Amino acid sequence: MKLINTYLKGDRVIWVLVLIISVYSLLSVYSTAGQLAFKYKGGNTEYYLVQRFIMLSLGFGIMYLAHKVKYTLFSKLSVIGMIVTVPLLLITLIMGANLNSATRWLLIPGLGISFQTSDLAKLILVTYVARMLAKNQENIKDFKTGFLPIAIPVVIVCALILPANFSTAAMLFLICIILMFIGRVSIKHIGILTGSAVAGFGLLILLAMAAPKLLPRLDTWKSRVMTFIGTNQEDETTTSGQVSLSKEKYQSDLAKMAIAEGGLLGTGPGNNINKYRLPQGYSDFIYAMIIGEYGSIFGGMIVLLAYLILLYRAVRIATRSEYAFATFLVIGLSLSMVIQAFINMSVAVGIFPVTGQPLPMISMGGTSTLFTGLTLGMILSVSRTLDKKEKENHAAETGNN
Repeated sequence: MKLINTYLKGDRVIWVLVLIISVYSLLSVYSTAGQLAFKYKGGNTEYYLVQRFIMLSLGFGIMYLAHKVKYTLFSKLSVIGMIVTVPLLLITLIMGANLNSATRWLLIPGLGISFQTSDLAKLILVTYVARMLAKNQENIKDFKTGFLPIAIPVVIVCALILPANFSTAAMLFLICIILMFIGRVSIKHIGILTGSAVAGFGLLILLAMAAPKLLPRLDTWKSRVMTFIGTNQEDETTTSGQVSLSKEKYQSDLAKMAIAEGGLLGTGPGNNINKYRLPQGYSDFIYAMIIGEYGSIFGGMIVLLAYLILLYRAVRIATRSEYAFATFLVIGLSLSMVIQAFINMSVAVGIFPVTGQPLPMISMGGTSTLFTGLTLGMILSVSRTLDKKEKENHAAETGNN
């Protein structure tokens, strides 16, 4: 315990939550990656267990290093990050790697490694918005000098993410709007931005209907929404008397079957047969498999509570800070994690259309895990700095008395 207190600073509850989430990730990925193992690794499921352990270790390492850095450095780095992020998003849009019919990944030349640029953009934009809100508090109500320097980067980044990843763009836009509201931006200006974004998106949809190449994923979005509300024409077509289900309908139904089979207590680790059939049981639908194997009580509720407690601890950290940037940063970063988690869980239980959002720190995936580790490290950096300052103030008061 002394070793932990010496090296792991900041909010101890968050460290414990990360450990709990990581355990669920290891167990669930190992259990559900069997279909990948038989397809690509000759049935070697241990390969994905080791791979996941390495990624979680790297994520934890990044989290540890980030929490040792004074959080004010992230404010300065966000400016450089914005300069780098916009060109990266453009390159990804034009010549990015196409996986699962979406151009979201950028290949690093010579290494054969791909990463999702939207993960970087999400982190950079939230940090940048927090910086600008803190910097412009004195003139935050002014449209030209207070609002536009924040709104323009938000629109540019979200617009570049939108064609390949609508759910991430919409989620990021929502987080920025919440931050603006908390940061005392005029409600009128927020309304103008939101209304313009909705109108612009509507116009883009109309243009894409006339020129399909403008938004290649429009049919996918339409299919997911139609499947969710139960009016997908594809689900009603038959071939030789059999119903042809859409990919989204197929996955959603299997997820519901896994959850139903799990019930309250679950089937036990590795015993849910749906893991062999659910295509994204190790990533987008991993929450359904967690409930299926560990039950609604020991699986679903514990994971849900972990993210809720994380949000609560983050809000406590934010309210303790006397500095605007620290407050906005912690709220923005925690919301980016928790909202994404809620979207993923909502899709798994069938109360939200399929989106492709991974469950932070649990779903199998490299880029997402590393950037989630960095996100948590930045939150803990604020917590560590606050704890250090409070101890110094307490020591000074004790010394004076």
